[in-house]
Amino acid sequence: MTAASTARKVLVIGVGNTLLQDDGIGVRVTEALRAGGEDGFEIVDGGTVGLALLPALEDAEAAIVVDASELGAEPGAMRIFYGEAIDRQLSGKRRTVHEVALADLFSAASLRDRCPARRALVAIQPGCTEWGLDPTEAVAAAIPEACRAIRALALRWGKEALHAA
Repeated sequence: MTAASTARKVLVIGVGNTLLQDDGIGVRVTEALRAGGEDGFEIVDGGTVGLALLPALEDAEAAIVVDASELGAEPGAMRIFYGEAIDRQLSGKRRTVHEVALADLFSAASLRDRCPARRALVAIQPGCTEWGLDPTEAVAAAIPEACRAIRALALRWGKEALHAA
């Protein structure tokens, strides 16, 4: 197996509704990753999430999801949750419907015993989820930091997978 094919086992899913300003930040981050010419991992526009993403999630060795999430912080703040901490974050106060769907997606993969061993949620605090096509300034400013964090995590997990093979 080549390094590139092993690294592709890292799946990055951007989640959100791009019609609701900051709610679409996950999709905006994956757009920025694509524009940067990323080829070390697979990027999926998860939109508002659905069980149609289950096969891609189950085939991944590692999954990184980026989404707007209630953190109780200033708009644009970012936190990364790993493993079971994701489940706790998604079961807390929900601000968007796709947070429920994301929890269901991970639950479905777990029930089938095919949830990726490594998983992370890159969560960004939204400021406004009203109608609008562009994220607010504070949330848009988080895009480069989120991209850096995702690249670093995907690289680390890709290398770990390569060494484990």
